[in-house]
Order: sequence, then structure tokens, then C-alpha cells
Amino acid sequence: MSRVGKNPVNIPTGVTATLSGAVLAVKGKLGELKLNLTDLVVTEVKDGKVWIKNTNESKRSRQMWGTTRALVNNMVQGVSQGYKKILDINGVGLKAQAQGKKLNLNLGLSHDVVFSIPEGIDIKTPTATQIEITGADRQRVGQVAAEIRAHKAPEPYKGKGIKYSDEKILRKEGKKK
Repeated sequence: MSRVGKNPVNIPTGVTATLSGAVLAVKGKLGELKLNLTDLVVTEVKDGKVWIKNTNESKRSRQMWGTTRALVNNMVQGVSQGYKKILDINGVGLKAQAQGKKLNLNLGLSHDVVFSIPEGIDIKTPTATQIEITGADRQRVGQVAAEIRAHKAPEPYKGKGIKYSDEKILRKEGKKK
């Protein structure tokens, strides 16, 4: 049985959660997020908390109980505090620059890579070798970070490329003479 699903999700001040049919909408200072709920769980909003209960004791219902609670918690945290991913760029001549709704990446290729910033995501470049990705939706922030990193993933010999700020690159030893 899920231990995560037993706990209700507290709704902080400044955040409102409304349930209409099978859609839960959470609105806060950083935006509004919606979640389509499955019929395997019952969701109710009362007393400043969101309660999630499973409808039966099937395996799939128990799985969705904890998953739905985690998704609702991520939505509440996203609209109140937001999520942030930081990418570091390592290597000579590799740099990034945010310009409006575009992110220009100079990655040592024959051309510059231009990445279009999606709606609801904010990208800043405090330095030429650092990219800050912020937004309310945890999944979208992580997906955008992964897409940017995929343009030049770090290589294991010198560590050149785009990596997460908290990522450890396993280094390999080079050729010996």
C-alpha cells in the first residue's frame, strides 16, 4: 500500500485548488497548472488540503494513489515556489546567450544552435557558461533542461559539453604512451 498517498497535500496561502469534474486546477503567483485525474482515485479539496483516496485495492489503483498525490504536490509547489535547473557549459569556446524567446548556443559546431523557449519556461544566462531554467511545471523544466543538454552531452575524457550543475561526470583515463 502507498505510504505517500496517505498524506494530504497542504495548500499554502496564496494558492487555490479547484476541482471540476476530473480536472484539478491549481493557481498561484507563478501561474496555473491543471491535472486530468484518473477514475482509479477519488480527489477532494477541503480545509486547505487536497485529499487523495483510492477507489479499490487493485494494484493499479494503489499505484495511481501515490502517483497522483506526488503530482498534486509538485503542482502546488510549482505555482507557489517554482522549479529551477542550472546547466553548466564546459569547454573552450562553448557558450550560451538568451535573447528574448530564443537561446543561442555556441557549441563548437559549424553553426549556432538556436533553441526556442517554450511558453511557461524562463531561461536566463547569468554568465556565458551557465544557463538557468525556471518554471512552475516540474516536468517541463526538466524536459527543457534535458533537450538543451542533449545538444552537446558531456564527454568522459575532458568533460566538455553541457551538464547539470549537480551532475558528476565519470572521467576516463586517456591513452597512455
